[in-house]
Amino acid sequence: MREELSRLVSDLKDTLAAERDLPTGAHFLTPRGEPRRPKASDTLSRIGAAVMVCARCRLSRTRCNAVPGEGNPESPLLIVGEAPGAEEDRQGRPFVGKAGDLLTKMLKAIHVEREEIFIGNALKCRPPQNRDPAADELAECRRYLMMQIAAIRPKVILTLGRVSTQLLLQTSQGVLSLRGMQRPFPYHDGEAVLLPSLHPAYLLRNPAAKRDVWEDLKTVHRLLREATGDYPPPLE
Repeated sequence: MREELSRLVSDLKDTLAAERDLPTGAHFLTPRGEPRRPKASDTLSRIGAAVMVCARCRLSRTRCNAVPGEGNPESPLLIVGEAPGAEEDRQGRPFVGKAGDLLTKMLKAIHVEREEIFIGNALKCRPPQNRDPAADELAECRRYLMMQIAAIRPKVILTLGRVSTQLLLQTSQGVLSLRGMQRPFPYHDGEAVLLPSLHPAYLLRNPAAKRDVWEDLKTVHRLLREATGDYPPPLE
């Protein structure tokens, strides 16, 4: 018990030290006192460092690795999944394994390479036995996710699954009904639009739903072209 308490105290100190470097405070002002926008890559690195040592909730005691997310810090598209699974927890990376392979194929279908975008999760640590995350766990992780959104400033946010959709839209409505509205939601003070869709793991269990997700992907493609001019290439 004493060793565990000592480890938790040490983790908390590391978290607080990492979070002191996050993008808030006077040291992010220019010499004239004007706001200075840090590089997205630098900000994401600091957020990732804080996530890796975070001990703000009970999940820090059962995880193998936190999963901050990865990809292009200047991405016009941000994909947000639900929570790390066993393989993600082992590797410290989002969307690996069968669900990750399917996501990569889904993106290729609309001419988007995984390396071109940023991919993360609503929850940064795996809940034991993949249970549903508790409200306080989601609340602690939401602060990191919102900082990532502010750093990346994506044009399109694609939420995959119930947890990420409900967390970002702050709703209890189900993802099936939300995606059925067939319209993106204005997000982040109108800087982005958010489109809910189904998680690749759900598609592996329910292949018939792939037709619905294809419609979502075509919408993502259209939104990216509208937001960026000519990215990605037209669908055949």
